[in-house]
Amino acid sequence: MQVIVNSETGFPLIELAEGEHAVLERLDLPEEFARRLMELGFLPGHVITAARSAPGGDPRVFRVDGSEIALRRDTAARLRVRPPAAV
Repeated sequence: MQVIVNSETGFPLIELAEGEHAVLERLDLPEEFARRLMELGFLPGHVITAARSAPGGDPRVFRVDGSEIALRRDTAARLRVRPPAAV
């Protein structure tokens, strides 16, 4: 399943450094995984903040919609984000 908000390509979520935030653009995941992440708040247009990571770097924790959710690096690499618009 590919959920797209706009045509910008963005960059992988996994590239965010701790404390940085970005806007989710699309999920390049099979439908069942994309649906589950959307249920957890990973919706296109929502702001995601990179939090901490496990000692080996996998999984990484991200803050979205008031929750902290751990994602494996390979999953986070398939979520495309863009920098937030300047306020």
